[in-house]
Amino acid sequence: MMTASLTENVTYKDNGPAISVLLQTKMSKEIRILMKKGQFMKEHKAPFPIVVQVFEGLIDFGVQGVKKLLRKGDLIALDENIPHDLACIEDCIVRLSISNMDTADRVKNIIK
Repeated sequence: MMTASLTENVTYKDNGPAISVLLQTKMSKEIRILMKKGQFMKEHKAPFPIVVQVFEGLIDFGVQGVKKLLRKGDLIALDENIPHDLACIEDCIVRLSISNMDTADRVKNIIK
């Protein structure tokens, strides 16, 4: 059994999103993304399907140029290789579920 918390040890970064792996199972990696209002993740693609959940806050989620506001409790699932971006409208906590075959470093490199 493994446990983790999306809301414990929350520390936002001033210079960009804070990304950390909370859990890794045989199937997936559960990643927490902390973003302050005004921060963003540029357009990128994931090599495997993903699920994004807004746990706190509000984000403008772009999918192939179409914007959708995601609020607390909203989830969105994308197939692999779909261009998407995130812009933080209110300080947020985002849960990203990626394939175990994907890497957290790929996600971290998006903000560089």
